[in-house]
Amino acid sequence: MLGVKPSVFLLMVNGQIESADFPEFDELYCKYSYVYGHDWAPTTGLEEGISQITSKSKDCNQGFVWNFPMEITFKSTNPYGWPQIVISVYGADLFGNDVVRGYGAVHVPMTPGSWLMGRRPEFTDPKVVAQGEGREVTRVLSQGFVTVSFNIVTKDLKKLGYDTIPPNNQTSAMSDG
Repeated sequence: MLGVKPSVFLLMVNGQIESADFPEFDELYCKYSYVYGHDWAPTTGLEEGISQITSKSKDCNQGFVWNFPMEITFKSTNPYGWPQIVISVYGADLFGNDVVRGYGAVHVPMTPGSWLMGRRPEFTDPKVVAQGEGREVTRVLSQGFVTVSFNIVTKDLKKLGYDTIPPNNQTSAMSDG
């Protein structure tokens, strides 16, 4: 059946949550999960995971190293709702209870060589800071960052008419077939 146009494209993601920098804490672990649109469906791999607990490194950087692998393949009919990875970092408080130390989210890259910066947590309604109700349990503070590496492969994205290669990189980037 040569020349048959595919009805879906595939996005394969593998990589790792490499490391983190949270100067105020020790003994941290992370959780990840993917958020994606209605037309997206995972076909293989894990949608969520939880890492091991790691301590600060003994060198001058005092970073946390997880090298926590992640691998998933999605199928979709359109790029709307392109997957994002949500990462939460946890550690124990003074009483030994696990508490969140930070949240972050970033879209899975669409093009090779992308540098992506995750968004900081924010209120969905900024007016909440002017309201009294619920404020006693809400505190927002930037405490660190997490480094994530992605390797992505797409299949049939171009055959469905989607071109994700920036104009200045069209000759040097690999095609998805």
